[in-house]
Amino acid sequence: MTDRPADQAETRAPPLADVEELHRLVLQSLDDDQAQEVVSIPLTGKSSIADHMVIASGRSTRQVASMAVKLSDKIKARFGKAPRLEGLPAADWVLIDADDVIVHIFRPEVRNFYNLERMWAFGDDSNASASASG
Repeated sequence: MTDRPADQAETRAPPLADVEELHRLVLQSLDDDQAQEVVSIPLTGKSSIADHMVIASGRSTRQVASMAVKLSDKIKARFGKAPRLEGLPAADWVLIDADDVIVHIFRPEVRNFYNLERMWAFGDDSNASASASG
């Protein structure tokens, strides 16, 4: 019998297929909810916090909150674990932390102010891919 720490299974990286499936689910959900200016930034090799960062805009606080809640519900239904949500009460900027995919949904003015795309692209706009535009 091999002795293993109880939390070892929890620290293993998820299969790459699950990460890509989560990424596709995020992009599809945002597209379904008519998110604007959706950008996906690959973080592999840039940061260990996640494999993908997705940034999108909603036209109003109501749409931002709605998209965040729907996306969270879809992730929980598909993967069995609810992502962490920050910023939902004000809904100017909602962060959805689904571990391997981090999603930022902004109102346009707030997105312009923080300009996360520029910060995370590290000057290489070819790595940031526009998945949809509105």
